[in-house]
Amino acid sequence: MLEEEYIEQFNGHDVPEALLSLLQFANEKSKMDYFSDGFEFSINLDKCGLKTYSEDEGFLSSIIEFANADGTGSTYGFWLKNKDNNLIEAPVVIFGSEGGFHVVANNINGLLQILTFDSEPMVDWDSLYYYKDPDDYEPSAKIESYRSWLKNTSSLETITNADALVELAQKYHQKEFKDWMAKFYQD
Repeated sequence: MLEEEYIEQFNGHDVPEALLSLLQFANEKSKMDYFSDGFEFSINLDKCGLKTYSEDEGFLSSIIEFANADGTGSTYGFWLKNKDNNLIEAPVVIFGSEGGFHVVANNINGLLQILTFDSEPMVDWDSLYYYKDPDDYEPSAKIESYRSWLKNTSSLETITNADALVELAQKYHQKEFKDWMAKFYQD
């Protein structure tokens, strides 16, 4: 994926350097070899998935989708809760392909650590969690390269419990996010 095409969906917001660096890392690897289960960069200029929640411009301009979260169409995005350009500290949210919206991480660095867990998120209306069965787990082809890259570029460690980071982010942002979403979407 070309960086210029990818940046277009950020509508003039400064794209976090960590995300651009990750895009470069992903582009260096084979397109068929994933570095974290479910994660794949995407371009969502039409925001068709978000429009199933609301077509209100206040909503659409406050969420910047930047990646697929799983193989079924769930997406990660930045929530511009304060309408500022600082995506480095913007909470990362997820919109499930079968419904549901949740805060995932306090910021992009939190999501980058969650990706070291190497598991697709399980998203529904009531919950979000990451799970992998230790007896059935098959690592992504480039997960070890990713973990090493993350440690070397950002000094971020591999985690063994993605849900702990999700819970921490939700402690600070989930209620406010749900209240904000209620202005645009009623289920």
